[in-house]
Amino acid sequence: MTYTSAADTARFAALIDQLTLEEKVQLLTGRDFWTTWPIEKIGLRRLLVSDGPSGVRGEVWDERSPSLNLPSGTALASSWDGEMAARYGAMSAVEARRKGVDVVLGPTINLHRSPLGGRHFEAFSEDPVLTAEMAAAYVAGVQDNGVGATPKHYIANDYETERFTASTEVSDRALRELYLLAFEKAVTESHAWLVMSSYNSINGVTATENDLLETPLNSEWGFDGVVVSDWTGVRSAAAARASQDLEMPGPDGFWGAALVTAVEAGEVAVADIDRKVLRILRLAARVGALDGFDAVQPVPVTVEDGIEFAREAASAGSVLLQNQSRTLPLAADTLNSVAVIGHNALHARTQGGGSATVLPEKIVTPLDGIRAALPHAEVSYSVGAVVQKGIAELPLQSIVNPATGTPGMLVRFLAADGSVLFTEDRLATALTYFGGDAPIESADRIELSMAWTPAESATVPFGFAAVGRGRISVGGTVAHEGEGLSVGGTLGANMMAPPSVVTTITVTAGEPVDLIVEFDLTTRDMDLPGVFGITAGLEADDSDPAGLLAEAVAAAGAADVAIVVVGTNAQVESEGFDRSDLDLPGRQDELVRAVVAANPRTIVVVNSGSPVLLPWRDEVQAILLTYFGGQEYGNALADMLFGHAEPGGRLPTTWPKELTDVPVLDVTPEDGILRYDEGIHIGYRAWLKAGTEPAYEFGFGLGYTDWELGDLAVSPSVSADTDGWLSLTVSNTGDRAGKQVVQVYLSRADSAIDRPVRWLAGFAAVSLEAGATALVELALPARAFADWNNGWQYETGAFAVHVGTSVTDTPLAGTVELVAAT
Repeated sequence: MTYTSAADTARFAALIDQLTLEEKVQLLTGRDFWTTWPIEKIGLRRLLVSDGPSGVRGEVWDERSPSLNLPSGTALASSWDGEMAARYGAMSAVEARRKGVDVVLGPTINLHRSPLGGRHFEAFSEDPVLTAEMAAAYVAGVQDNGVGATPKHYIANDYETERFTASTEVSDRALRELYLLAFEKAVTESHAWLVMSSYNSINGVTATENDLLETPLNSEWGFDGVVVSDWTGVRSAAAARASQDLEMPGPDGFWGAALVTAVEAGEVAVADIDRKVLRILRLAARVGALDGFDAVQPVPVTVEDGIEFAREAASAGSVLLQNQSRTLPLAADTLNSVAVIGHNALHARTQGGGSATVLPEKIVTPLDGIRAALPHAEVSYSVGAVVQKGIAELPLQSIVNPATGTPGMLVRFLAADGSVLFTEDRLATALTYFGGDAPIESADRIELSMAWTPAESATVPFGFAAVGRGRISVGGTVAHEGEGLSVGGTLGANMMAPPSVVTTITVTAGEPVDLIVEFDLTTRDMDLPGVFGITAGLEADDSDPAGLLAEAVAAAGAADVAIVVVGTNAQVESEGFDRSDLDLPGRQDELVRAVVAANPRTIVVVNSGSPVLLPWRDEVQAILLTYFGGQEYGNALADMLFGHAEPGGRLPTTWPKELTDVPVLDVTPEDGILRYDEGIHIGYRAWLKAGTEPAYEFGFGLGYTDWELGDLAVSPSVSADTDGWLSLTVSNTGDRAGKQVVQVYLSRADSAIDRPVRWLAGFAAVSLEAGATALVELALPARAFADWNNGWQYETGAFAVHVGTSVTDTPLAGTVELVAAT
């Protein structure tokens, strides 16, 4: 039941006939940040959409309405497992239903063109085939549970710098073979109910007005859903002549009254408006928001425990990069002392910054997980090196709301005369507002009040992070006034990496101190009305870096094993800005080298959402890449460290040795243009073309058991209208159950056209018990052999087939002949 039949279309048309032009146009712009307009006379309720590629936030960005925090997109893609992606999507839909959400704004499936992309953690891979398969499974999982999915951002929006205005200059061939291919299966096979258009222009035409919304999306792929804009992505009434259906957010935008006028003047056809309204009604019918139409799936059909799934998904997507002498897994019962070291071990990053952010009820840190797994052992903790930049919120258990006397913070919005306009009792000192009831626009200032009880006696830097002017009061006395100045100049940078205003205060352990932050809302620098963010808390104390390092070294030297958790911070990986380098922030590289010198039995855990440089990688015994592992990160990490689970991931993106080795790096437009001059050669394709050896190649990943691949058989031929096939045996020759990812690549040495050295054609995740063997059969899709030249072309002749466990580790080889279509 998809509501695409002629009879269904006629029913929608009858409803459209009941609407005035003004009512039709009203439907095409959101009612507010997250909802669309209801129209009672045709039985249409509002539709609620929500951010959430890695969880579903709901209508409010509020810790009082917590959400399940799943591992990042890169972690999901690292599983190379469509079943895992489908379960991930289904879990997102269950969360959406719990929060009354009709549409999840995800998955994010732009490609990892450059490792400097700020939103890299949120997307899947540098490869379009892996991205497409995982995206299609994710979308199916969401929609099979009755919630709309929204693959985004269509199209070629693989960078954050100047993303609102820049034009991506890209060839038709690269668009078709890379960037559009990543979206295709989510539409043609999983029938996505929405697609989100991007901010950028493509070859000079902004995405919301671009012909790419019609061709290939509608005319070739058969898309029958709603194209929703990225927020503020519609720039003119002219976008209504394109296949852009819904402008968000509302109620004000470029459509509305201006679009009514344009229709009345004959500048936009009524038929164009009606087509958009029909699609919105079809979406409403699918999710059960339109009277007389049954929801496609009234209740979720695939439901599992969210906490357990988050834990399993974190392990499934973690990648074991190094394991000398089979250091991992550790035998927990042989350990008497463990030194856990690193800022991210205590302050773990479970998700990246930006619109993907959700607020979980509880986070299990690496330190929590390791201590819980080793109740018999002494587990010490040392920060070693400061990673945090900016303000970190104060722990809930350390603050008291002066109005209620309970844990939390009092928030008041005040008028210019001091009268109270709005009050909230919050459970966190980090606040983000996107619409809602708070009077962001009408209030003169916001006041944050709390009594903070420090755990240690110290002189600490307390303050706030926001763009604008404010003052800090301590014990009833104004201690500092200052202004946070915008450094990025964009909404993303101002919200996700705001400047800090701090003052030093001296506190005594166990003695409460009254703290107030007053912020002048008239000075805030935000492009969107109703949008504001502020955090009150502490800057990290980095006054004695040598002392922090020495403490960590001493702890490592006294322990049976040292576990160092390194990673990034919110100023490195977030929506709204790109990265400037791939270095671990702070003195973490120095920390690792110092720890391994003190204890050769050192394991490093990498808590980043995207590639970082690991210059000490050959000096440590084991390296485990865990990405942003979601709220169960610490438990999943302990499962892997002590052998209760195997790291199941393989790299979806190449990791470099040095920044200068990266063949495609640029994310900074020049004169408003970012040229994709590399064409079809991104990711491992570019690495192979350049002949440069990375630190870890695409598809790489180790496990806890041994494998053998053999008995490869390949179909003799394939044609444009007939897929080929291959089969092989996969054997687990080790002594424990495990997972392997079989990867199939193609190459054509004598091609008359420019091709990659090799390219991914298919893959399969295989899990087997110790000693077991399985026959694995895979299709060789005809499209894997095609190239785009004003249409899909098929160069006949022999193609080499490479089968193995990474892009360069392919011990099995065969040949298939591409023949002319019959």
